[in-house]
Amino acid sequence: MIDSRLLRRYSRASSMTHAPPHGPTLARLPRVVIVGGGFGGLTAARELAGRPVEVTVIDRTNHHLFQPLLYQVAMAGISPADISYPIRSVLRRQENARVLLDEVRGVDLFARRVRLTQGSLPYDYLVLATGAQTNYFGHAEWSRFALGLKDLDDAVEIRRRVLLAFEAAEREPEPARRAQLMTFIVIGGGPTGVELAGALGELARFVLARDFRRVDPTTAQVLLLEGGPRILPSFDEELADAAVEQLDRLGVKVRTGALVREVDATGVYLDLEHLPAATVLWAAGVSGTPLVAQLGVPLDRAQRVVVEPDCSLPGHPEVFAIGDMAAFLHQDGAPLPGLAPVALQQGRFVARALLAALEGQPRPHFRYVDKGSMATIGRSAAVAQVGRLKLRGFLAWLTWLFVHILFLVDFRNRAVVLFTWIWSYLTYKRGARLITGHRLEPGPPSDTAPPPSKPAP
Repeated sequence: MIDSRLLRRYSRASSMTHAPPHGPTLARLPRVVIVGGGFGGLTAARELAGRPVEVTVIDRTNHHLFQPLLYQVAMAGISPADISYPIRSVLRRQENARVLLDEVRGVDLFARRVRLTQGSLPYDYLVLATGAQTNYFGHAEWSRFALGLKDLDDAVEIRRRVLLAFEAAEREPEPARRAQLMTFIVIGGGPTGVELAGALGELARFVLARDFRRVDPTTAQVLLLEGGPRILPSFDEELADAAVEQLDRLGVKVRTGALVREVDATGVYLDLEHLPAATVLWAAGVSGTPLVAQLGVPLDRAQRVVVEPDCSLPGHPEVFAIGDMAAFLHQDGAPLPGLAPVALQQGRFVARALLAALEGQPRPHFRYVDKGSMATIGRSAAVAQVGRLKLRGFLAWLTWLFVHILFLVDFRNRAVVLFTWIWSYLTYKRGARLITGHRLEPGPPSDTAPPPSKPAP
């Protein structure tokens, strides 16, 4: 039900103020369009439940994705369905909200219309929460050889390439090629890179250890390359050192000061060295989505929207940008980290700021409350930093597990993931080791590869 008290206050305020072009009138409720069904977008939509607004959530996928656990899908730890949930199901009880499965092609900020693949949609208030994409720093051609991890398609393809590398090594007679197949390189020493590398080491040393006959998966090499002086630069140095030690126990070799010059089908090129590898994963950075460049507003070096203190676009107070696509520089002068808590807090904030604007109240300024950072490395191995509290090892891993279970959207997802983790902890078995698709060659697709054949009827 719509809050009748707020509706009456809004109606009185509307009668005393001049409505902007295409803005709200007494004949209808204000139209709030939210682009993106991630943490920020869904949080904003749910905060507007029962309020006197019409909410439309647009996303090009039909599911909300719990991105912090994508790496576990990529490493065959859990199923894609365990970390995703239909957006329509999330909002089905919210009477003032509807969901559109579509892709936003652009935004006309002056006409206040969102351009879709077919037609357009007017808005009175717009919340942009489109997330980010993998940043190859001007080398988009590397994306074919070094996979990023931003959605379920990426995770399933990484899983396919990793598992096929072991399968190909099992039948490869030539030692050099077999060593290349059994070498995995992760580029980027942030939390995502550390988690991917740790999960890869665990997969090789424990999960697959007894499954092959001609090759020994425990001899696989996992390299974590970081261009800076240390991994996990956002963490305390003591915790970063602890992460290196835990990675080493999983057989992961950490190399800092390793600047990547080229990536191709044979592996990775550093300044004076070639590292042969059939599987390369990219976790070195993110940038704004293509939609951002079309807005005509100031962007930072990572192509993120530079927002005002209330998370609105400069010159357009009716448009908000939140989450990974936004560069919020009004707290300590540095951009906020690309973490789920940032998007969640900004989602709640813009909903309240929007309602305050409808009531004619001054807009508040957003302030992020840092509740800590954590990264898991493997079974009983993790690092966590909450203020001055520093955790490592099993206690940090338990903290990480509890927080991630808590933030999953659906109870079923929580129960399934918790059971899967307990089973994996006790047995080192992973039940999501599926190789999907028709191509059985490891590594990136070849230019000369024939199209996949259809199975016989």
